[in-house]
Amino acid sequence: MASSFLSFAPKLSFLHNGYYKNDAVGRSLLYDNPNLYKWNRKFSHSCFPKTRCSGVGATRATSRTEAVVDEDRVLNEDSRVLKVGLICGGPSAERGISLNSARSVLDHIEGEDLQVSCFYIDYDMNAFAISSAQVYSNTPADFDFKLESLAKGFSSLDEFAEHLAASVDIVFPVIHGRFGEDGGIQELLERYNVPFVGTGSRECRKAFDKHDASLELSKQGFVTVPSFLIQGSEIEECELSKWFSSNQLDPDSGKVVVKPARAGSSIGVTVAYGVSDSLKKANDLISEGIDDKILVEIFLEGGSEFTAIVLDVGSGFDCRPVVLLPTEVELQFHGSVDVREEDAIFNYRRKYLPTQQVAYHTPPRFPLKVIENIREGASILFRQLGLRDFARIDGWFLPDSIDAFSSSAGKFGRTELGTIMYTDINLISGMEQTSFLFQQASKVGFSHSNILRSVIHHACLRFPNLASHNEVSAHSPRRSKSLPVDQAFNKQEGVRKIFVLFGGDTSERQVSLMSGTNVWLNLQAFDDLDVTPCLLAPSDDHSDDSSIVVWSLPYSLVLRHTTEEVLDACIEAIEPVQAALTSHLRNQVMNDLMESLKKHSWFTGFDIADELPVRYSLEKWVKLAKEVQATVFIAVHGGIGEDGTLQSLLESEGVPHTGPGEEASKTCMDKVATSLVLSHLADLGVLTINKDVRRKEDLLNVPALEIWDELTSKLQCETLCVKPARDGCSTGVARLCCVEDLAVYIKALKDCLLRIPPDSFSKSHGMIEMPSPPPELLIFEPFIETDEIAVSSKSVGEKAQGLVWKGKSRWVEITVGVIGTLGSMRSLSPSVTVKETGDILSLEEKFQGGTGINLTPPPASIVSNEALERCKQRIELIANTLRLEGFSRIDAFLNVDNGEVLIIEVNTVPGMTPSTVLIHQALAEQPPMYPHKFFRTLLDLASERII
Repeated sequence: MASSFLSFAPKLSFLHNGYYKNDAVGRSLLYDNPNLYKWNRKFSHSCFPKTRCSGVGATRATSRTEAVVDEDRVLNEDSRVLKVGLICGGPSAERGISLNSARSVLDHIEGEDLQVSCFYIDYDMNAFAISSAQVYSNTPADFDFKLESLAKGFSSLDEFAEHLAASVDIVFPVIHGRFGEDGGIQELLERYNVPFVGTGSRECRKAFDKHDASLELSKQGFVTVPSFLIQGSEIEECELSKWFSSNQLDPDSGKVVVKPARAGSSIGVTVAYGVSDSLKKANDLISEGIDDKILVEIFLEGGSEFTAIVLDVGSGFDCRPVVLLPTEVELQFHGSVDVREEDAIFNYRRKYLPTQQVAYHTPPRFPLKVIENIREGASILFRQLGLRDFARIDGWFLPDSIDAFSSSAGKFGRTELGTIMYTDINLISGMEQTSFLFQQASKVGFSHSNILRSVIHHACLRFPNLASHNEVSAHSPRRSKSLPVDQAFNKQEGVRKIFVLFGGDTSERQVSLMSGTNVWLNLQAFDDLDVTPCLLAPSDDHSDDSSIVVWSLPYSLVLRHTTEEVLDACIEAIEPVQAALTSHLRNQVMNDLMESLKKHSWFTGFDIADELPVRYSLEKWVKLAKEVQATVFIAVHGGIGEDGTLQSLLESEGVPHTGPGEEASKTCMDKVATSLVLSHLADLGVLTINKDVRRKEDLLNVPALEIWDELTSKLQCETLCVKPARDGCSTGVARLCCVEDLAVYIKALKDCLLRIPPDSFSKSHGMIEMPSPPPELLIFEPFIETDEIAVSSKSVGEKAQGLVWKGKSRWVEITVGVIGTLGSMRSLSPSVTVKETGDILSLEEKFQGGTGINLTPPPASIVSNEALERCKQRIELIANTLRLEGFSRIDAFLNVDNGEVLIIEVNTVPGMTPSTVLIHQALAEQPPMYPHKFFRTLLDLASERII
């Protein structure tokens, strides 16, 4: 939940460090509007459920089914239990994002009053009923590999639809791109009279096709981007050249955007220069099978991209769209970048991966009149295109200083301040934890659970047989986040205060944000916890603890992709003019929403208050944690989060925290020290890797050939692995096969590159994120050759099972979580690590859903049960020797024959993102530990420790 420290320190809330002179700017609409306040308070209540609860106000079912069993059984005799079919996957390249969306939706809607059955459609359009546990698989390839053994397949899509008609009340499709947004799944459901969330099939087809949508927008009187259609093999270079000329573009170098007409808003979108380059990139998209219908559009130079969520709050088929606060998408460039990258666009990588290349501003930094026009136009567009329930509409704003298209005179979008154009209509918007849907919804008072359930219950209005599910509130806020701070939670008995800390200034700070956000959202499931998200802000000088800043965050400010963006949002939120504008727009949107939502019995009020962030020095923040008897859940990767500094500060004040203590953290952060502590365990089957530590200064000043010869001679190897001595487990890690590779790496250090582009070394590899600033100490060690394990998404025959393993060296890479108390750490089931690109797992492969493959537990065809048990015993030996407690993650190489373990490193604050390997391993336990229970267990271990 989003309560801040304000409930415990009201005198400090608006006075600390002189940031708040007047609290009027930050007041919630619920304070200013008595009717909304009474509405929310009337239905708000506090409870301590005996069962799991999801987000705000939705109590969870006691358990989930681990395997798919008797899918046709009635889930609950109570007719008021709404049975929702959640469908994910699909044939498009965005199916990995679909899995992320499904995880998020599942986490926030399931409860005693709403039960979810999960379904998956693979690349070949085969449908499966799956367990909810399987939704947490990391990737489609990982997913598909397990379908044969864990899922119930359907012989055809028709059989699948018949099953849905008999087993669920309503379907929530979260398939992005083809078959999800093009009307495919909708047409199937309509044919079998299965109620579903979202727009109908005919309207989907028209809106999904960018070319058809553009024609319809123009017909409806909207300004549109000039475009040229390339259809199949019918490519007329002459006609395209004429189009370039007619739009004042140089045929040889004119900049345009080339995009598939029917592949979503991100896949295959690229920039091209001139006619020849445009045709080449169009042909590439066609040959790759992405689409045979390609659009070439004018690049909107000098424009600003925006996106807006539209929510239908009408009754039944009476459409009343309300546009939430739009978001401005700002592309940013740091450090050394390719000159052409400066022309880049908001592509797949920037949209779905944590990166400093993009920042979001909600509301946009546009004039107020422009924002109002964007909202008005999106609302009209939603209605005229016949959309339903919700959608996301993307577009561009071109300031008046930029020449408008001559053909746009008199059309909607032409204003005195500039031109507004709508370019993409997303019928099933992404629903990852920090997606635009949740960013914008939280700005106007909706929690994740509240907005998703509102969308579902609104869809039910179209179906008379589902009316009974909407008669009584299904999701009363479990605690009002809108009460005055001195009344909200300080009188709640039996409620524990939890601070979730994330961020920092290491190269893994973006993963830390993902981890902290995931932990925070999951811990909100418990009514006996009062959870506050906190940002450890970057600092120029960590030599003095008082210089480190911690921000307590309101709900909406957490939902960002980078820590820099969160920090900027904090500063922006307390800037009086911007705060006043945001408050004005928020009030406007909430009034628009409430005008219709108050008529629906299922809507019980907004549950996110318009709070302000609070700034503390680290020292004062620790003292506050002591004062309110908080437990700190540490999600700061690397830096002071793992080197013992933060642990020391907390322990000195008697503040309990998750993870190992100061000394163990300090040891494990130093990879050399870790090896030394474990060196005496060789006879017990625990081996360490020889290492050589070099200073960055020496690497920059000594010839690369001399360094290479010294290292390969000393370490007795031909191939090296280089990694920062005191950084995280993924950044700056590379395989070096020759002196030229070493020279490339040294140059990257010298140039302070933020990333090494794919295939910069002699052996193929993916993007390598680099520490910033560059590390002062680097470790070189022999590169350990392991047997390549390949996973194919297409299983051919029972024997193959989609797994290819030669088993030559008998060593495989594993990662395994350990959990427990000091001296009694227990190993979870190890995961065999499978690399999708190159030899080193990238930061994305380790932590971002949609990339990376982990097989948990290891297949018996690779690791025997006996070897696996010996491995787990040795992992526990390692954990107890290092005096770990709480939880940690150990990376190692495993000998599949005798269970010997060759230690790589130990992470005392491992990644806790929605699809990280620890989640897989917790789900492999008996009984399975779902994320909310897993994180609660880690928290309880922290609270029980003796400091």
